[in-house]
Amino acid sequence: MTGPSYLTTPQGRRIAYHKTEGHGPGVVFLGGFKSDMEGTKALHLEDWARAAGRAFLRFDYSGHGQSSGAFEDGCIGDWAADAMAVIAELTEAPQILVGSSMGGWISLLVCRDMPERVAGLVTIAAAPDFTEDSMWAGFDDAQRAALSRDGRVELPSEYSDEPYVITQRLIEDGRDRLVLRDALPLPFPVRFLQGTADEDVEMSVALRLLDHAQGPDMRLTLVDGADHRFSDSDCLGLIVQSIGEVTARVGGA
Repeated sequence: MTGPSYLTTPQGRRIAYHKTEGHGPGVVFLGGFKSDMEGTKALHLEDWARAAGRAFLRFDYSGHGQSSGAFEDGCIGDWAADAMAVIAELTEAPQILVGSSMGGWISLLVCRDMPERVAGLVTIAAAPDFTEDSMWAGFDDAQRAALSRDGRVELPSEYSDEPYVITQRLIEDGRDRLVLRDALPLPFPVRFLQGTADEDVEMSVALRLLDHAQGPDMRLTLVDGADHRFSDSDCLGLIVQSIGEVTARVGGA
């Protein structure tokens, strides 16, 4: 496989990406927290898009994967700006966004801030507002004190031997990017996907998002027994099926 191409954002960050040419509406995959564009879902969708002749784009946020910067220096606002720069510079016409976990939150920020570039939305275990409702709300007094004193706190990760380093900037910036407190119009086809065995994002988050967002064509699908990775063959098939539903609704290929 050839190496990635790079886009330099207006903020000077160097974003790695892989772009597949094809017909529209194009599909953009937005990955999760400390994830990268080499994951199972991103590569499966790229293979599907190539076989279907669809335009497809996957990328790494700054501080993730092959993009520039350190993960600990980033925050939701930075990563949302990366996504918007990639969409603005590397795609044409409205796109179908596929956001996984944190990528669900990022995709909702894209929908809010540049709706003219969004044709439809598919989220997978979307985690809107998780820095506030999961991280900060779950910190004990000692962790909150450490965050205030040291500007950072370490949390264990079941996906890596390295802990998650959560910074005060991540928490404070996240408070400026919350999407479940104010109106959230989604005036295009939307499919929310959520596993019932997800231990990172509870079903209540998906139900809250469905109840809070406003749109003419929104559906939530719960998959019994699916975990946060949402990457077995059935789940991958459901993601592709959901993209197909959204595509049909917007009159695409």
